[in-house]
This record gives sequence, structure tokens and C-alpha cells, in this order.
Amino acid sequence: MERVTGLGGIFFKARDPKALAAWYQTHLGIDFGDQLYVSFKWINPHHPTEPGQTAFSFFKNDTKYFQPSDKDFMINFRVKNLKELVAALQKEGVTVVGDVQEFDYGKFGWIMDPEGNKIELWEPVD
Repeated sequence: MERVTGLGGIFFKARDPKALAAWYQTHLGIDFGDQLYVSFKWINPHHPTEPGQTAFSFFKNDTKYFQPSDKDFMINFRVKNLKELVAALQKEGVTVVGDVQEFDYGKFGWIMDPEGNKIELWEPVD
């Protein structure tokens, strides 16, 4: 079974997400506009018709989205066949957090690594 296919995004907690986004915009040229995230677009050399994207985003320091992890970051991996992968990981003894959620931009699931880092798994819409 194919599992991780790429990096979907990196998310950080911040005391002041808007100010931090503005700092990255000013000093590194990352255009957040009025958002707290930016999506870097790229072309998959093996499938040039399948556009890829990697998110870089900030969340408020008191966000509950990273729970049960107490870390200040979360990594999002692109995957294929999310529901099957989550079932396989659960059988392997990996801690699964919550249920798979579906949106018009993809399916999401969450797991914990052995050091307490929450990992988001994302199956983008084709």
C-alpha cells in the first residue's frame, strides 16, 4: 500500500499569528495577504497534470487543533487511500486521533508518533 506521497504542510503555534505572518511576508517575501496561511504550488514531475501544494500556516497559541499533542507544531503529510491507511496504522498499533473528516478539498485523519507529535494525514481531492 502506498502511504505518504509528500509534504502537505507545516503548522506552527504563535503568540500573535497575524504579526508572525506579517514578519515572514516582510522579511522572507511570503505573501500571506490577509490569511494566516500560504500555499506553495508545485508540479509533480511524475504526474505533471496533478498540481501539488504545500501549506505553511500559523495557528493561535491557544489552539486546540494540535491536541492531544502539547507541541508547538504539526506536520501534514499527503497520502493516498486515507481510510485504508488509517485502518492499517491502527492495526499496527499506531494511536489514531479522532475520525477521518471529509471536506470538498480532501480527507483528513490524525495520528500520534511515539514522542507525542500529532501528525495530520491529508488525501487531497484529485
